[in-house]
Amino acid sequence: MTQDVEMKEVPAPSIPSNSASSTSPSTLHNLKEIASLLETAAYSREVRRIVRAVRLTMVLRRKLKVSVLSAFLNFALSPGSEVHSRLSSYLPKDDEHDMDVDTATSATQVSSKHALPELEIYSYLLVLIFLIDQKKYNEAKACASASIARIKNLNRRTIDVLASRLYFYYSLSYELTDDLAEIRGNLLNLHRIATLRHDELGQETLLNLLLRNYLHYNLYDQAEKLRSKAPRFEAHSNQQFCRYLFYLGKIRTIQLEYTDAKESLLQAARKAPIAALGFRIQCNKWAIIVRLLLGEIPERTVFMQKGMEKALRPYFELTNAVRIGDLELFRNIAEKFANIFNSDRTHNLIVRLRHNVIRTGLRNISISYSRISLVDVAKKLRLDSPNPVADAESIVAKAIRDGAIDATLDHTNGWMVSKETGDIYSTNEPQAAFDTRIAFCLNLHNDAVRALRFPPNSHKEKESAEKRRERQQQEQELAKHIAEEDDDEF
Repeated sequence: MTQDVEMKEVPAPSIPSNSASSTSPSTLHNLKEIASLLETAAYSREVRRIVRAVRLTMVLRRKLKVSVLSAFLNFALSPGSEVHSRLSSYLPKDDEHDMDVDTATSATQVSSKHALPELEIYSYLLVLIFLIDQKKYNEAKACASASIARIKNLNRRTIDVLASRLYFYYSLSYELTDDLAEIRGNLLNLHRIATLRHDELGQETLLNLLLRNYLHYNLYDQAEKLRSKAPRFEAHSNQQFCRYLFYLGKIRTIQLEYTDAKESLLQAARKAPIAALGFRIQCNKWAIIVRLLLGEIPERTVFMQKGMEKALRPYFELTNAVRIGDLELFRNIAEKFANIFNSDRTHNLIVRLRHNVIRTGLRNISISYSRISLVDVAKKLRLDSPNPVADAESIVAKAIRDGAIDATLDHTNGWMVSKETGDIYSTNEPQAAFDTRIAFCLNLHNDAVRALRFPPNSHKEKESAEKRRERQQQEQELAKHIAEEDDDEF
């Protein structure tokens, strides 16, 4: 299996030849290799190895079983200890036969017991992931709460990566049972502890979890106050930075700051991993609405992205209605997909689009007719008010005042007289467009340079040919894992 050749960096513990060749021993073998990697990282204080161990764990996530976890707990923790008993109690008892076989097999493998906090926290993480995947949410909540209580008493930089993952699953387990409000105070306390310990990865993760907690209950003002007062530093995790940009875009959208919201949402969609399809779909949904509110029409290619066609279909039809400026079609589409818009929490934003639909239709009328009566304007806009002519006059007057159309209003005759359209290249708009593109390219280059990572003391040590080959092989394996993993954070 692919998992047997993923980790050549750390020698695996010896496994007796009498174990049967099946999925469970292979998964257990890899978990023991990960435990060895964590042990090495703890003694050498290399956070990079901890990150690698977590990524390898996500590859094995779907192969975890009760028997495998029980055998690993016997290997990593002392049987009879408080932690071992607590974690074993969370596991279901319906796989007792397999469990006995694996436990008996692994009993002779244990030469010494580990007392490292990293292995203890990692065991919590494994059990918690398994419980969530098995949809045992009550047990997952109890396991997550116990792990958080243990983390509060540990102040080690090698635990920060594992702790950040536990924070995520801690919040997820309560979100799946719709009890997010219960842990808000605890999350704030954890964020304060992470700040005092200078745990920047933990601060990133907890800030995003708090923002998600507030936005889940539509507490946008509280979310913005927290975001504006939280410490700022360079992002350590691309996933967490993408989440932060998405939440920031949602906050800015509700606050009517559409330009900043568009920039944040598009940046989040671009930076998100390819495997995070659901996250990218949500970013694109909000970005489409924000662009429509700005008076822009998204390109057709936005709706034709691979794997997104079906999810973005309602927004494609909505965009088509806004582009045409047909108010009746816009109302029909809003009613047709009302359930989808409500589940996406974009229905209130779509209500704001009515004014844009009217303005777009008025702009099309202004371009098509040099002079048109207000009665015809009301008919073409399909205004359903008691006095459509008076409404059409006020709409035209407001559009002229805002600069949406270049026309004059003849109150006496009830006409709208359009002016000649000028040459756009005689204005500064092309220059502004080029400036925006150049600024984007420069920012992209600066972000790429800041995201570069180098091994510690790489400029002082000269590696041999053998070490270079080993390093290149490890980098290829890591790139393969990153490309294949489902990126569970999204």
